[in-house]
Amino acid sequence: MGSFTQIEFVQAQSASSEKVSADYTNPLILQRADPWVYKHTDGYYYFTASVPEFDRLEIRRSKTIEGLKSAEPKVIWRKHDEGIMGAHIWAPELHYVNGNWYMYFAAGSTEDIWAIRMYVIENDAANPVEGEWIEKGETKTKWDTFSLDATTFQHQGTRYMVWAQHPPDFDGNTALYIAEMDTPWSIKQPQVELTRPEYDWEKQLFKVNEGAAVIKRNGKIFMTYSASGTDHNYKIGLLTADEDADLLDPDAWKKSKEPVFSSSEENGIYGPGHNSFTTTPDGSTDLMIYHARSYKEIEGDPLNDPNRHTRVQVINWKEDGTPEFGIPLPDNAPTDPSER
Repeated sequence: MGSFTQIEFVQAQSASSEKVSADYTNPLILQRADPWVYKHTDGYYYFTASVPEFDRLEIRRSKTIEGLKSAEPKVIWRKHDEGIMGAHIWAPELHYVNGNWYMYFAAGSTEDIWAIRMYVIENDAANPVEGEWIEKGETKTKWDTFSLDATTFQHQGTRYMVWAQHPPDFDGNTALYIAEMDTPWSIKQPQVELTRPEYDWEKQLFKVNEGAAVIKRNGKIFMTYSASGTDHNYKIGLLTADEDADLLDPDAWKKSKEPVFSSSEENGIYGPGHNSFTTTPDGSTDLMIYHARSYKEIEGDPLNDPNRHTRVQVINWKEDGTPEFGIPLPDNAPTDPSER
């Protein structure tokens, strides 16, 4: 593993304008994959992600995005010594639902590390780095198969969960599913398949659709997801639905035929994916938080390579109301286009 220089993060704010400049330098946080940033009403950003050891859940918080770099991680939960939730602690997400905090994550067992299922823990403290986290158990789905990457969002009074799961009839890895939630830790049937790998760019190394994230803008619901193996082939696709559509109708979702965000040979950034969305403190600029590596060649299993770093990308919006993700910026380049 190479050495890294100290990265300085600057967020410029003009005295003559209330708009906050989206100026960050990547990478934001080293060795944190599947990054999730939640901007809460208390004025703090909360960050969690997969750690290289795949053995614990942690949270850090800051009043600014760039402050997350130096914020002290608080370990809130560790894997079990035996049985379920004993291995492969992956892709945590922190959500505030009905006055409580919930952490959604995936885990294997000590007997079978690949028996990955989805689990939830709960905390009723005002600050999720304080208080007590209680295990709520597994989120059960239609099948007892490999499942992970749960995310949740509310729309028009209904809370939904979206996750990746291996369907028994699929000669591949995972498809994306959506269902209504009846509690913050459980779903009700039916669960509906939204997408499975069908294009070549979704089937490199592995046939994977996973890591969904939702952003609502301009009368539309945009759902990003990640596809292919976790090396340089990893990339982001997009599903789109009208805000008044039946979100449990697969036909309501339009799938992009091409990836919307992928590796940049020119900028030396590889395998971007598994993103979340947030905004600048004033809400004026949308940000995508994602992970990627700074090199292409990997020795051995990509999952054992720890250098998927958390990065920030400004999202611009086209005249037709759809997002423009651009390309991954090189290391140490400001994300604000006016500063490049």
